[in-house]
Amino acid sequence: PRMVVAGFGNVLRGDDGFGVEVVRRLQEEGSAPAGTVLLEVGTGGIALAQELLTPCQRLVVVDAMTRGGAPGSLYVVQVEGVEPARSIDMHMAVPARALGLAQVLGALPPEVFLVGCEPASTDDLTMELSPCVNVAVDSALAAVQTLLRRAHG
Repeated sequence: PRMVVAGFGNVLRGDDGFGVEVVRRLQEEGSAPAGTVLLEVGTGGIALAQELLTPCQRLVVVDAMTRGGAPGSLYVVQVEGVEPARSIDMHMAVPARALGLAQVLGALPPEVFLVGCEPASTDDLTMELSPCVNVAVDSALAAVQTLLRRAHG
């Protein structure tokens, strides 16, 4: 089955670059199952909507998510509909718009998951992740791998 992993975020804003970093690490490891598309979406959701025009079974969105947990907390959420993605938090605005666009185009995959990390800081102009979020990248890699493998089962 074809699967898409989409990393969102602004790599110039510290922890906001979490999603992009996770996708880059997946690319470096080369460990994603065959048929997996790894997409560095960054801050523009249109690329994802375009990618989804080719049908896929499962989409995993990776992004910083502000939900009030301790910085570095990892969240894995299955999205039942596009609206909840928008209400989860402000940070998810770009992914939610991309998913909304995909829905309008009739291109939303049957299974959509969010893998999010609570940022420590997204206000500093830096390309470095904070230490706790950097640690969470490893957990996120494991979570994404699990989601991808489960789709093959």
